Amino acid sequence: MGFTLPLSRDAFFIDGEWVAPSSPETISIVSPRTEEMVGTVPAGQPADIDRAVAAARRAFDHGPWPRMSVEERGAIMRKVAAYMRERGPEVAKLVSTEMGGPMSMLGRFPDGAGNLIDYYADLAKEVGFAHPRVGQVGPAVVRNEPIGVVGAITPWNGPLTLLLMKFAPALMAGCTMVSKPSPEAPLDAYVLADACVAAGLPAGVFNLVPAGREAGEHLVGHKDVDKIAFTGSTAAGRRIAEICGRDLRRVGLELGGKSALIALDDADAAAVAKTAIPFGLGFNSGQACAALTRILVPARRQAEFVEALSAQMETLVTGDPFDLSTTVGPMVAERQRNRIEGLIATARPEGATLVRGGGRPADLPRGWFVTPTLFSDVKNEMTIAREEIFGPVGVVIPYEGDDEEAIRIANDTPYGLAGAVFSPDVDRAYRVCQRVRAGTYGVNTFYIDPRLPFGGFKASGIGRENGREGLLAFTETKTVLGLPDGIV
Repeated sequence: MGFTLPLSRDAFFIDGEWVAPSSPETISIVSPRTEEMVGTVPAGQPADIDRAVAAARRAFDHGPWPRMSVEERGAIMRKVAAYMRERGPEVAKLVSTEMGGPMSMLGRFPDGAGNLIDYYADLAKEVGFAHPRVGQVGPAVVRNEPIGVVGAITPWNGPLTLLLMKFAPALMAGCTMVSKPSPEAPLDAYVLADACVAAGLPAGVFNLVPAGREAGEHLVGHKDVDKIAFTGSTAAGRRIAEICGRDLRRVGLELGGKSALIALDDADAAAVAKTAIPFGLGFNSGQACAALTRILVPARRQAEFVEALSAQMETLVTGDPFDLSTTVGPMVAERQRNRIEGLIATARPEGATLVRGGGRPADLPRGWFVTPTLFSDVKNEMTIAREEIFGPVGVVIPYEGDDEEAIRIANDTPYGLAGAVFSPDVDRAYRVCQRVRAGTYGVNTFYIDPRLPFGGFKASGIGRENGREGLLAFTETKTVLGLPDGIV
């Protein structure tokens, strides 16, 4: 694999320096492909979180970063971007080693990290943070001021990308940050810390402490943290919201999903399959919150759609994530595979029909692999249709009747993250789109665009990331009265 980036680290990044941990405890990084330990990082304790938060607090309250102009912050952030862009291919390999994502996906956009940071540097300048308004009584200025110290808690399934979706807008808004990456995939966050050092980011603006649940909860409840930005499970999100609610701490939650693709009765089965499979059970090996895992089809055409979906599954290649022909890699951990297999086991006893898969690949005895799996004849009340599986498993749900029934089933879920509708009648499809309660919705297509707002309705979260909305989510709005015209 030819790594030049280290697979083990022995310090935290706090207040612009690499500092020794308060405890000898470490986190083992285990390859999902080989089931072997490949590296370690120190395990953060509440004392380490306290030290990192104190550094971020000082940097926000007394340091230069919030008081710099947007252009000054942008100049430093572009240096961070350049560092990340230079190391893009190696970072992709690092992420694949940590969480098993296929290099055919991770290596596709080696400049992605740098481009995202540059995008926010441009957007912050374009949006601006002070705007003159005219109220009922007279002129005013509406300011968007940095929210303060941000605690960023990120998961393993898209570790660097999901951290950057918080890091770039928060810092460009003038905030400071404490990052707590997941124990499964902390190494890529260290590369971002390296980039901050190389770029000359002021001390305390970005701090990094990998840790487990206890230290993470300590960060969430810390009195000197102004906002928690979290991506992860809905169960964890509920707990975080409870803790933040006690102190009215700001919180952004990007949580789980059970997204539905609706095929209307005039939809082309092959076109549906070409989106449903790669953006469903093939989306990051199924380990994606926005994956289109429920496929709603007209009951009278179920056999036609199942045939097209099964044929499209032939394009999926399960195997070594470093092989560029692989499209489905291993699950991140043995516990995750066990959970997926347990959910698969509920389907047939409840009445679903197994179309393909359902077990482990016989030719892959090592690694936490699950064969891409598809069920038909699924009812929306079945466990396999209710639970977020987070693996390469999709279900075909036949619906009787008209578009209203498809909309009812699509909305019959606690989640509301994403979805899609397919029909050659775009006006009809758009009318369906407006009735489904989901944050990102495709009409005859589906993708996640990093420049457009992303987030969920209902139990899929609170707030939005990406785009203008993602930038302003790290600000507080202040109305200033009594200023003469021209002062901004």
